[in-house]
Amino acid sequence: MELFVFLGSLFVLLFTGMSIAIVLFICCLILLWFLEMGDDLSYQLAFQVVSGTDNYILITVPFFILAGEIMKHGGISKQLIEFAQVIVGRFRGGLGYVTILACMLFAGLSGVAIADVSALGGMLIPMMVASGYDKGRATGLVCSSALTAPIIPPSLPLIILGVTAGLSIGRLFVMGIIPGILLGMSIMVAWFIMVRRDGITDVTKVPLNKVIPVTIRAIPAIMLPVIIIVGIRMGAFTPTEGGAVACVYAFLVATLINRELKLRMIPQLCYDAMRSTAVVMFIVGGASAVGWMITMADVPAQLVELMSGLVDHRILLLIVLNILLLALGMVMDITPITLIFTPVLFPLVEAAGIDVYYFAIVMIINLCLGLLTPPVGTVLYIGCSVSKLKMGQVVRGIGPFLIAEFIFLILCLIFPQIITAPAAWFGYE
Repeated sequence: MELFVFLGSLFVLLFTGMSIAIVLFICCLILLWFLEMGDDLSYQLAFQVVSGTDNYILITVPFFILAGEIMKHGGISKQLIEFAQVIVGRFRGGLGYVTILACMLFAGLSGVAIADVSALGGMLIPMMVASGYDKGRATGLVCSSALTAPIIPPSLPLIILGVTAGLSIGRLFVMGIIPGILLGMSIMVAWFIMVRRDGITDVTKVPLNKVIPVTIRAIPAIMLPVIIIVGIRMGAFTPTEGGAVACVYAFLVATLINRELKLRMIPQLCYDAMRSTAVVMFIVGGASAVGWMITMADVPAQLVELMSGLVDHRILLLIVLNILLLALGMVMDITPITLIFTPVLFPLVEAAGIDVYYFAIVMIINLCLGLLTPPVGTVLYIGCSVSKLKMGQVVRGIGPFLIAEFIFLILCLIFPQIITAPAAWFGYE
């Protein structure tokens, strides 16, 4: 019964338009009232809100957010676009391939999908429109390509999921590399089809005498995710320390190499990073309290009992859980879903004998699709804001690429080796 009280109150309150953090706190109070244990547990509720944010690993969040802000304002976006033009611009529909590759490269710097759209969309969408592309299609391509950011490390959703589920951040990072790249390639396949269907013929060529200089200028930016992954795997630093390394490295590249980041810009960058971090941590505090409450109410055990018939049928269980996550992704953002439902779903996954690291990556890929769907698709709204288009126009532009990404998700369910194999390559058994 507690399971239905929790889910019912959660969704009813969400549809009122309240802030997700406030919704989480109210859900806790409703569960307290239902359990008739308010006097005994109310003080613990406040303690859980504070202790939920008092986690050493979570220091990574502001570090990577600040590193992304520095990269966005330090001339990195332009360099990545120029490098992408060198690699794929010469193909038919080259600017579309440039967009996809640039988003994948920037994903290794930002870790957040909305950062990709806001940093690259303002440059790439006008370039594509000037080359004769439909503006809705161009915006849809940028938004769809940005979904590689929550998967390709360093990924903030993977960090938050790892903290919530008690999983190794380094292993999650390693397991996200190949799926993130393949997700980008699935969008390229969709673009290959769209180019021929729409009769797009543009080619973006870079003069031979500029190929080497452009590549050299892009190397410092491209090396950041490599340094983070290798450093964590080799034990040079922890994921938290890796966030600090990313900040220092991004600052040095933006000031000493690119020389586009001015000292007067730093206070504003820190303020923007602080605001983004505060939003995330407020939700983390509320979700921590919810996670503690649903544990006290024995909700995970009730869910396992409710779905006990599926525990012995792993494929069917995965299908059901993915349908649930797809539905949740349409009405909630990726961070609160991860924080709220990880403590609920992972005991069920473990009971079924499913690799929790594999399911973690599948879960993030699944929830990424929700970033493109109304009514809560944050990437969709950012794309509309950048392009100044109505939502319907952008949704139509996203359609083919969203289908390609959904097919990729299905392939990950059919062939789990797509996700699990890279862990073995890096020594994670």
